[in-house]
Amino acid sequence: MPGPRRPEGFRRSRNDSGRGRSRRLKERLRKKRGRTTQQARWLERQLNDPFVQLAKERGYRSRAAFKLIGIDDEFRILRPGLKVVDLGAAPGGWSQVAAERVRAAEEGGGRVVAIDLHGMEPIPGVVILHKDFYDEDAPAALMRALGDDKADVVLSDMAAHATGHRQTDHLRVMALAEAAADFAREVLRPGGAFVAKVLRGGTENELLHALKRDFAKVRHFKPAASRPDSAELFVVATGFRDMRDDAAG
Repeated sequence: MPGPRRPEGFRRSRNDSGRGRSRRLKERLRKKRGRTTQQARWLERQLNDPFVQLAKERGYRSRAAFKLIGIDDEFRILRPGLKVVDLGAAPGGWSQVAAERVRAAEEGGGRVVAIDLHGMEPIPGVVILHKDFYDEDAPAALMRALGDDKADVVLSDMAAHATGHRQTDHLRVMALAEAAADFAREVLRPGGAFVAKVLRGGTENELLHALKRDFAKVRHFKPAASRPDSAELFVVATGFRDMRDDAAG
């Protein structure tokens, strides 16, 4: 299987996520010498974000973990014993949640394979590939890590490097989501699930319609941990139908 075609100017990053309760901190930053107004606003938002605090309390590597928790609480795609691929996994919040819910660290439990261009610290029960998803040999490497078996779930929280131009950013994120969907069609077993980040902007509906040909149910979902002012959404597709098997039959 050839590697996915690379869009220009991208990086993978995990935006943060999920469901949970925490009292909101009311901290304000004093501007320090050398810190820009934009940097000060970002840091203030982080300090006042309840999901950032919850991630620290529960040992998750990013608030992104709560996005996947919110998605899984709604759709129940992660179950003990399943095999999961996490695309663009760094720093590892989604891999942590997936490993917990499929019981990857337990004997007889599931398996999680994570891939990212950037390195990640080890996670119990997770096979980590320090590799670019767009490399030609990346799909084969992922399959070997799965034990040359099909996956039950493919996750992608990959994001393109922000340019500040809304439509450009939208198209770059959608290119990543489409590449992830192509990979999912190749590796998922019948009945499997696919989750990917998209941005509002128009073309996300095209991906939705394309996935409906291959999955029994497809919908957009915005978990509680996805910031209200963000254009971010997640496409959740369940009940994979391998159309190649149908054609062969």
